[in-house]
Amino acid sequence: MKFKVKYLLSLLIVAIIAQSCSRKKDTFINRNFHALGTKYNVLYNGNLALDRGKLSVNDAFTENFWELLPVERMKVEDDIFLPGQKNNPDFDLAEEKAIKAIQKHGMNIDGKEKNPQIDEAYLLLGKARYYDQRFVPALAAFNNILNKYPTSDKINQVKIWREKANMRLDNNEVAIKRLKRLLEEEEGIIEGQDLADASAALAQAYINIKAKDSAIPQLAIAAENTKVKSEKARFHFIKGQLYNEFEEKDSANMEFDAIIKMHRQIPRAFYINAHLEKSYNFEPTSKESEIEFEEYMTELSENRENRPFLDKIFHRIAEYHKGKASDSLAEVFYNKSLRKTTTDNYLRATNYETLGNMYFDRTIYKTAGAYYDSTMTAMEKNTKSYRTIKKKRENLDDVIYYEDIAQLNDSILRMIKLPKEEQLAIYTKYAEDLKAKAIEEAKKKEIEARNQTNSRVNNQVNTLNVPGKGNTNNSISRTSPNKGAMPIGLPSNKNTSNFYFYNPSTVAYGKSEFLKLWGDRKLQDNWRLSDDRADLERGEKGETEKITGTEKEYDPQTYIASLPTDEVVIDSIAKDRNFAYYQLGILYKEKFSEFELSQSRFEDLLTYNPEERLILPSKYNLYKLYVELGLTSKADAMKSDIIANYPDSRYAEILSNPDAALSKDENSPEAIYKNLYQQFEEQNYAEVIAETERQIKRFEGDDFVPKFEILKTSAKGRLYGFEAYKEGINYIALTYANSDEGKKAQELLQNAIPVLAKKEFISDDKPKYFNVIYHFQNSENEDLEAFKKTLEEEIEKKISYFDLTTSIDVYDESSTFIVVHGLKSIQGAKGFAELLSSDEKDKRGRKIKPKITKEYFAISSPNYTIIQRHKNLNAYLKLE
Repeated sequence: MKFKVKYLLSLLIVAIIAQSCSRKKDTFINRNFHALGTKYNVLYNGNLALDRGKLSVNDAFTENFWELLPVERMKVEDDIFLPGQKNNPDFDLAEEKAIKAIQKHGMNIDGKEKNPQIDEAYLLLGKARYYDQRFVPALAAFNNILNKYPTSDKINQVKIWREKANMRLDNNEVAIKRLKRLLEEEEGIIEGQDLADASAALAQAYINIKAKDSAIPQLAIAAENTKVKSEKARFHFIKGQLYNEFEEKDSANMEFDAIIKMHRQIPRAFYINAHLEKSYNFEPTSKESEIEFEEYMTELSENRENRPFLDKIFHRIAEYHKGKASDSLAEVFYNKSLRKTTTDNYLRATNYETLGNMYFDRTIYKTAGAYYDSTMTAMEKNTKSYRTIKKKRENLDDVIYYEDIAQLNDSILRMIKLPKEEQLAIYTKYAEDLKAKAIEEAKKKEIEARNQTNSRVNNQVNTLNVPGKGNTNNSISRTSPNKGAMPIGLPSNKNTSNFYFYNPSTVAYGKSEFLKLWGDRKLQDNWRLSDDRADLERGEKGETEKITGTEKEYDPQTYIASLPTDEVVIDSIAKDRNFAYYQLGILYKEKFSEFELSQSRFEDLLTYNPEERLILPSKYNLYKLYVELGLTSKADAMKSDIIANYPDSRYAEILSNPDAALSKDENSPEAIYKNLYQQFEEQNYAEVIAETERQIKRFEGDDFVPKFEILKTSAKGRLYGFEAYKEGINYIALTYANSDEGKKAQELLQNAIPVLAKKEFISDDKPKYFNVIYHFQNSENEDLEAFKKTLEEEIEKKISYFDLTTSIDVYDESSTFIVVHGLKSIQGAKGFAELLSSDEKDKRGRKIKPKITKEYFAISSPNYTIIQRHKNLNAYLKLE
């Protein structure tokens, strides 16, 4: 009986569970069964996976305190994942759990969801996709909740997440409109963390559209209502950064103080950077305030908890000393910052670049170049700042080259002008210093060698005296305690001999004493002669014996004899020096904007009585430098000098009448440019390149030079392709950054070059126009104009119903195309060419050979542009 009861009870329980598993019946048991299973099983595990994924996202994100921080700590990757590829397995698991909850526990009955946990499943699904950076699917999940579960208790969170996804998709205006409406409609209802999240998202949207002043009050609301300390610190920090942008330093400091008060409640990085940002706002008003600030920074650097941030602290101290013009102290702290291990590449690059600039200003160019090399290793390639430093480094090679010439030739010319007595005195002192230095170095080497020898011998002695190592018989007794008396002079098989030279310990000791007394002597007869002994007593010369003073390098006459005496040679040295000074003046002015350095080089050059061709352009450049530096009286004097002494020059005409049309002068840069541009239009690219290079050198320092550079770059692009064009545009953007041409080149680099870089061919079903190309090798010396004329006649005769045109286009140095334009399809282009090359018949039906038999290929107009731009004809022909 009991068995039957248990059996029936078991069947009843199974039936109830089976009944409750149904998702089609709207009963109390069914709803709660699926709700509990969803919440405490599937969603619980899904949320755990989501939290793990968020943690990994946070760990992967590196705060860049040098820029305005993002409101949300998440880095959006540029990588594109193909179907089946996973970005983060934790987010993938969270998504699987959410989908499982929806599919297995959803109770959609009569168009209504009866499981109250399904909205949270969709929210989990949207979050997982959002953090996995699949924002469109995430947006779909959030919209599904808004459409199907408008009464959900998570509805405000869903609205916030939807707008966050919209912001990631650059729909910032939409996000702002909806978030403002949410905050207005739910005012007084939405509170706590939801209010903080909504305000923070709205602040980020304002920042995205550059309305940063509107972001500040939203960040204040977010900071006040968030329950997460790290978020509170982030919001205060962003507010401080924004106040600094608006130059409201007092307000910014209040935000940073709020972070500092939280101290150990927040990540240490925010605490330290708040101190540093506040320190950047410091403005000394007295000596006492400077001392107070220095003590403040010293305390920060000596705090053991701040060790991971010493790189930034030392950098700030270095910046402080640099601002006070204490370059030596600044250099010490920049180097201290560099010696600290850091992952902050921006900081490393800034330290290296600043040190490079400091050495550059001190004209120590080789060291500056080394620092610039290190700067580039810490920078991301293919960025504007990287290209700027790279070009500066390349230009520095020219500066180093010309500075070396200038310094060497200056030295030679100064020495030649001195009387013979002064020359002898200078070179005698130089030779004596050189000899003394060589002797000192030789002594150091000899002492080091002797110390090494003594150390080796002493180690051997110590080894032999250690029990159990080397010789164990250290007694000098002539008898053996075990074997009795041993005959003197006979070796023992057991190494127990008392003979001096059979005892390694005493031999080693003797060697050591000999070296101390006599030094390292050669094996030779009469080694104890008095001369050798005297040398030993005078300092144990060793290597110094080789330095006798008779070598040429220690003879002052060697250097005097090397000075040039031929006037032709001296004039050549002077000309090289003068040209180096001129080039340095141009380099400092045009490529580095170091106007004072440029001024000094031009002024020094004019004192050296340079050749005539350098005088006028140097004076004109000095006039422009004086204007730039605000030296009005000097500028007026130089202007008067040029106009008075060089009245017929184009420089005088420019200064007398800046608005005059100089194009009338056939030798003016304007006229020359006009002629070169005409050659460019006629596709004489090689001639244009050669002539523009000549004119650039001729008019060096003139405002018109960037125009020649643009023309040269355009010709190179037409003749050599995209890479040559890109290199030229980059050069112009960096070298002539302050000119209109330089600014235009910079715009091209940012906007046009990325578009022009694309060289993938497009399919022939998309373009509207097609071409037929006849390819000629320039070495064949064919009459292209004659072929073009014949081609046009054949087109007119056979296919007059098409509106076609022809042209002769240069492809590269060795090839030229004759192109037929205006065909409407690839098949039509091929058929047109076949028709031209097919046999004809005369009135009597006899075949006539075609006039156009040249090989051809058909191509769409966009693809033709690509092969002309990238010179990749062979790649296209392989596709045919």
